[in-house]
Amino acid sequence: MDATPKHVLIIGATGGIGQNLAQRLLQNNHRVALAARNEERLDELVARIGGDPLPITGDYESIVDASAKAASILGRLDAVICCAGSLLLKPAHLTREDEFDAVMNASARTAFATVAGAAKVMQSGGGSIVLMSSAAARIGLANHEAIAAAKGAVIGLTLSAAATYGSKGIRVNCIAPGLVATPLTERITSSEVSRKASVAMHALGRLGEAEDIAAMAEFLLVGPSSWMTGQVIGVDGGLGTVRARG
Repeated sequence: MDATPKHVLIIGATGGIGQNLAQRLLQNNHRVALAARNEERLDELVARIGGDPLPITGDYESIVDASAKAASILGRLDAVICCAGSLLLKPAHLTREDEFDAVMNASARTAFATVAGAAKVMQSGGGSIVLMSSAAARIGLANHEAIAAAKGAVIGLTLSAAATYGSKGIRVNCIAPGLVATPLTERITSSEVSRKASVAMHALGRLGEAEDIAAMAEFLLVGPSSWMTGQVIGVDGGLGTVRARG
């Protein structure tokens, strides 16, 4: 196993998973550029755990350019992860166009821009790109139409990009979490009724924690995963493949 410290960009670093992953990487002596839109939260995160701040606006070109900027800051770029996403639980007929666009932008568009930017930087030296999908894109969950559409697009992007860039030594993999207890999902997890219902859907009988996802992300980004590409990995308590026992 290569023990050389890696240079990693986290897009969406101030979210629950992004923060946990950043802390893990920094504690293991990797160099990390932390990209996020909220500069106040980004500055607070850097002050607390370290890393190099990289403010972005969230528009397409800003996300594409983040990889080149991170390579400039860190000296090179070995790995990139896109942790960005959103949460909207509505049936299709009640979802407004602007709500659908927001969900697609937060997940599919941001993931695409991440791949576009990282692939440009990694053309000569290879690297690892990790995207975030969802168990909701792999099974039918009521009121998840917008999320399933966006995260399903991320799965398709993962497979195609893995095929396109494999010859350049660029690996592209995807994590598909179940329901993870983070600030993003607090609207669900803060309600005892909805939390119990969500737990019951997971065969392992609990919701995910940020560290569950961050551990897999760390493995794909800097761990012994050099012969893995085009994979969609469910870290979901069984939600995507197993029916929980009633």
